[in-house]
Amino acid sequence: MAFKRSTKALSETVTSSMTDLVFLLLIFFLITSTLVNPNALKLLLPKSTGQVSAKATVTVSIKDWGDDTYTYHLNGNETPIQFVDLEDGLIDLLQTEEDPTFSIYSDETVPVREIVGVMNIAKRNHYKVILATQPE
Repeated sequence: MAFKRSTKALSETVTSSMTDLVFLLLIFFLITSTLVNPNALKLLLPKSTGQVSAKATVTVSIKDWGDDTYTYHLNGNETPIQFVDLEDGLIDLLQTEEDPTFSIYSDETVPVREIVGVMNIAKRNHYKVILATQPE
């Protein structure tokens, strides 16, 4: 009985652990390269003082009465005005002002589209606007 010794080298290599190592190194270099230079853009942002330069002389109050009913009041007047008459009322009150500014007070339930409608009036007439919530 003759036994043959098999001393042949395996011709295949196992690369599964090599790909794991390459992916780990890739992740490591990606993370460390972002930490080296975190501020790619140097931005000089303006500082806010939290103060409004202009004082509002006119107020517009928007009240929500439910079921999509909203009323507009100028300077706390109890009598509501229609939205179409709001622009004329603001022009009458602010035409003599040097820096025309008005504030908008609204209930928290008033949709943004109603407030934006009043802000569009300010934009058309080059007025400044201060936004606030309705005082209790």
